[in-house]
Amino acid sequence: TLRKPISQSSMADWASKNLNMHTQGIFRRRISISNMLSWNGGSIKKPMLITSNRAIKKEACEMFKLVQSYMGDRQTRMDRNHVALVTVTKCWSMQGLRDELYIQLIRQTTDNTCYRSLAWGWELMAISLAFFSPSPKFQSYLEGYIYRHLDSDENIAQRIKELVDLKNKKNSKSRKKRKQNTEEEGLPISTYAKYCYRKLQKVAVTGGKKGLRKPTIEEITHARNAIVTPSLFGSSLEEIMLRQQDMYPGHKLPWVQTQLSQQVLALGGEQTEGIFRIPGDIDEVNALKLQVDQWRIPSGLSDPNIPASLLKLWYRELEEPVIPQQFYRECISNYENPDAAVAVVQLLPELNRLVLCYLIHFLQIFAQPSNVGRTKMDVNNLAMVMAPNCLRCQSDDPRIIFENTRKEMSFLRMLIVHLDTSFIKGLV
Repeated sequence: TLRKPISQSSMADWASKNLNMHTQGIFRRRISISNMLSWNGGSIKKPMLITSNRAIKKEACEMFKLVQSYMGDRQTRMDRNHVALVTVTKCWSMQGLRDELYIQLIRQTTDNTCYRSLAWGWELMAISLAFFSPSPKFQSYLEGYIYRHLDSDENIAQRIKELVDLKNKKNSKSRKKRKQNTEEEGLPISTYAKYCYRKLQKVAVTGGKKGLRKPTIEEITHARNAIVTPSLFGSSLEEIMLRQQDMYPGHKLPWVQTQLSQQVLALGGEQTEGIFRIPGDIDEVNALKLQVDQWRIPSGLSDPNIPASLLKLWYRELEEPVIPQQFYRECISNYENPDAAVAVVQLLPELNRLVLCYLIHFLQIFAQPSNVGRTKMDVNNLAMVMAPNCLRCQSDDPRIIFENTRKEMSFLRMLIVHLDTSFIKGLV
């Protein structure tokens, strides 16, 4: 569900308060906000956003050149992958540059008369959102900008034509003209906008890439490919099953779920103290996530906490939780009633029911007394770490969230203890 974005007037008000107004000419006349937020073929001498940080002031001007290079508006010896890597790494390392990058991309994708450049600007925005979010202060502005492009393809084509015609009249005698390209190349802009909108909602919650390792070329390539080929993480169960139909036509469960679960067991997870509670090395988890998204499970894994952490992440990032939202109230109403809790499972859509039963069957292995002695993870601990990945409270009230957290844990505990999952053995 798309939230209603901030109004155009609110966006203009935000811009007037936060833009670092530029000047031009020998009389240093101030450039208008509309010109400040329109495509620019030249360089900038100061950041787009007001800042007192000297390092950001210097880096912002260099970053603008990188944005132009990625979009094909400035010549560079680097290929576009490396340009994206340098840009993303700067912002990933220096938090103060992130809003600056997004406002630069907004500028360079506004009134841009070259469709290819425009598409590459949106592509760089999509890649960036895979690594870091804007600040909370800037998020609503960026969200409003993206929202206005969700169904804008016809308007964009018309706007490009108008700008080109206007430019041709002004420059009819000039030999030096920017190469025009009004034909659509590659994806429609609305495709990038829809992807960026969903990505922004998620990265605003998750905070983006974690760990100490800097972004890599592989991660940049993966972020670009995800625009067209959705990731196995953050998609809906239906989308995931549709994607795996060609490779695993007979499978009734998501490949990613069964493979990661089997990896945890293969590495002795049921005998590992703190399994599911102790997180795996975040950089190793990120590396495994990349491989899994390419339908590969590496053979060199040794720590069961890594696939266990990634498995939790997969459940947590599902577009809709394993137990869909419309069943949430029923779950927390029956957190003390074993029969009623089991009855809720039978009401779920078939795919959700199978995925949940597979998860419960998996957790029942760890709940066996012989394993609890080693893992120190009894049924209460298992329910505590896994409940947030299966149920999502929609309330913003801290008291309701706190109260429901206890009920969510109790509901999942009921399922681990009482749900008959024997039919799931051997199912893939």
